[in-house]
Amino acid sequence: MLELREVTKRYGRVIAVDRLSVTIHPGRVTGFLGPNGAGKTTTMRLLLGLERPDTGTALVNGRPYRALARPLHEVGALLDAGAVHPGRTARAHLGWLSSAAGLSRARVDEVLELTGLTSVAGRRVGGFSLGMRQRLGLAAALLADPRILILDEPVNGLDPEGVRWIRDLLRGLAARGRTVLVSSHLISEMALTADHLVVMGRGRLLADTPLSGLGDGSLEDAYLKLTDRAVQYRAGDR
Repeated sequence: MLELREVTKRYGRVIAVDRLSVTIHPGRVTGFLGPNGAGKTTTMRLLLGLERPDTGTALVNGRPYRALARPLHEVGALLDAGAVHPGRTARAHLGWLSSAAGLSRARVDEVLELTGLTSVAGRRVGGFSLGMRQRLGLAAALLADPRILILDEPVNGLDPEGVRWIRDLLRGLAARGRTVLVSSHLISEMALTADHLVVMGRGRLLADTPLSGLGDGSLEDAYLKLTDRAVQYRAGDR
């Protein structure tokens, strides 16, 4: 599982994450919500060892990410679909990752098929649409068949068929005991995908609750009410 214990991260005078304590459990899809600037991306980067907390501890299966012997086998992540060399083909990109993780090339073919990229595996990534890049990023995250997934806006750029495919995939992985943390601004999609919600605002935890715990009305209304005082930028602000 994923765990943050009293984690604080500052950038100069800005507190991006403020004494955050939360545990992300296996067997469910946890939706990670919050306004722009809430600290969600920083939190995910802390879990993945891309940032170091100023105080507190960020743990993956009880250890800091940097202490994992085989990190790709324990946690797969998609934070930036554009972080791929544009001159590489999809197959070459996944092949490089598979070699680094000690995986067979057969696994590359499996995740290309799983993500619907087999027909474009020989194309250079620079010519991919955003949706195709998202699929490639997810293929990379799934490559070592990890028990944990951390995904930032995974449906960005996907068509309705792709959005539904990701939803079914994530729910299926959670049903098989995986830990799935997925950040999104699409509240309606989280209402269909998530079992549990973690909501942040201005670096602080606002809610850690089952989907039903926010009331009987719409998730959008409950979310907007919860985050009302945590929004940094509003229409009409000068």
